[in-house]
Amino acid sequence: MPGQEHIYVWISIAFCCIYVISIVGNSIILFIIKTDPSLHEPMYILLFMLAITDLGLMISTMPTILGVYLFNSKEISLNACFAQVYFIHSLSLIESSMLLLMAFDRFVAIRDPLRYASILTPARIVKMGLVLVVKSVSLMFPHPFLLKRFQYCHSNVLFHSYCLFPDVMKLACLDITTANSLYALSVKFVTIILDFGLIFLSYVMIFKTVLSVASLTESLKALNTCISHLCAILLFYTPEIVLSVLHRFENSSSQLGQILLSYIYMLVPPLMNPIVYSIKSKHLRARIIRVFFK
Repeated sequence: MPGQEHIYVWISIAFCCIYVISIVGNSIILFIIKTDPSLHEPMYILLFMLAITDLGLMISTMPTILGVYLFNSKEISLNACFAQVYFIHSLSLIESSMLLLMAFDRFVAIRDPLRYASILTPARIVKMGLVLVVKSVSLMFPHPFLLKRFQYCHSNVLFHSYCLFPDVMKLACLDITTANSLYALSVKFVTIILDFGLIFLSYVMIFKTVLSVASLTESLKALNTCISHLCAILLFYTPEIVLSVLHRFENSSSQLGQILLSYIYMLVPPLMNPIVYSIKSKHLRARIIRVFFK
């Protein structure tokens, strides 16, 4: 954060708190779901996958962030940077895919509740999740190899305190931005934009189904099951959309504002997802309280 060097110690304390809370929160979710057979249902299996993804995002980004703010360690090797690019972007795509699967789960539960158990079995959910993970990992696989092919001479300073594909690409000697931007844009369209579009469509169908229900109480009860998922969607996609808009107007937008939004995009979903789901899911909350009181 340029111009904020005098408060780096306080910033590092905030990041340490976020890191610890995220690791503990997601680890508790994983432990509770794994050890309690009554939670081995599609919704909680998807939450399990989301918690693993959130842990991966935290572990991929936070060490270099804390290195900058806590230890003034501002260097990273090229190979380590390329590896970080791969893991951050792959896990972001996986998170988007998990949110899409969760939307599909809510769509089936509300649209066709009598057939929910037969349509979305735990085994089928796991298979669908693995397919989407393989898709995300495969789409991002060429990125580090594309970056490794180039020589870097424009600068050695990255915009963020972690490595992102567009950020590293700007440092290359050759004018390679057009072809690589086209590839990066196509990957983003196939994943993030398409996922968000399908999630939006599924909620249109959900609201249409809920509005057709005569009883207001039943409608509110059905919508209440979606609140935690809607919160997760807002936490993940809102900073992404705002950042995409700011990058289009990079000259006029605040650099500090972009940096803060990028931290929100990377760090807030892993921090807040376990808290939101623990508060909104009665079954999960009851299991967590029971374990801690024991």
